[in-house]
Amino acid sequence: MNFDYRPETYFNGTGASTLLAKLSYPESQWGEEICIFATALDGEIFFEVIDFYGNEYKPKPACSSEPLPLQELILLLESLEVDPESEMGHINQTLQGIPQAESKLYPELKDYFNQKRAHFGFI
Repeated sequence: MNFDYRPETYFNGTGASTLLAKLSYPESQWGEEICIFATALDGEIFFEVIDFYGNEYKPKPACSSEPLPLQELILLLESLEVDPESEMGHINQTLQGIPQAESKLYPELKDYFNQKRAHFGFI
């Protein structure tokens, strides 16, 4: 797996925002899905995390001057947190699981999480 892989760009000319990754948690009784978007603004790329409930996430990093290498995207995904006092829909319990991941920009992301799920007996 090439953890240094970095797409040349996130944007294909159709807009200033793009879907980086979609996470789904099949073991969650609530069927959670989380989407991570990148938005270009003033020469920076800002990361936004959206779920069904409208929870507030603080991605780490919150922005970057260039597309992230795969390793940094994985770290961003694995370190997602929601403030427990404003948590909606038991999302912090869900985030303790291992998601299935999809990404058109990071083809190896799916394999990484599938291997991790297999190692912990989810597959």
